[in-house]
Amino acid sequence: MSACAFCSIAAGDGEAHRVYEDDTVVAFLDVRPVTQGHTLVIPKQHAADLTELSADLGSNMFQVGHTLSRALRISDLRADGVNLVVNDGKSAFQTVAHTHLHVVPRQNGDKLRFVKGLLVRRSSDPEGTAAIIREALERAPES
Repeated sequence: MSACAFCSIAAGDGEAHRVYEDDTVVAFLDVRPVTQGHTLVIPKQHAADLTELSADLGSNMFQVGHTLSRALRISDLRADGVNLVVNDGKSAFQTVAHTHLHVVPRQNGDKLRFVKGLLVRRSSDPEGTAAIIREALERAPES
């Protein structure tokens, strides 16, 4: 297997603004966010796509995505909703060959900002944003 950027992050060697970690997954801010708080949840074990991902590990990824979604709604980012997205394979716009769940905060009426975010994909304050999400995770109700 060639060098995988997400495996490097999972191992603690790659740079990332982490917001959550357990024994099987890690969540960190997307380096090219569509919206502020756009987070990726990845399995620590390499799985290039869903065909290589166990159902249990996929379930854990979505459980963490669900928890992040709840935290984003009560955070200072004030998300009104969240997109949970997996792009599975190149034909589905997967750009990193390591399965990952996008957790994208949304706000009512953000269609133009969302489209602009798809085009620009630039982070303004990743350290501050990660701190906001971590704080909200501490306050988020248990699932």
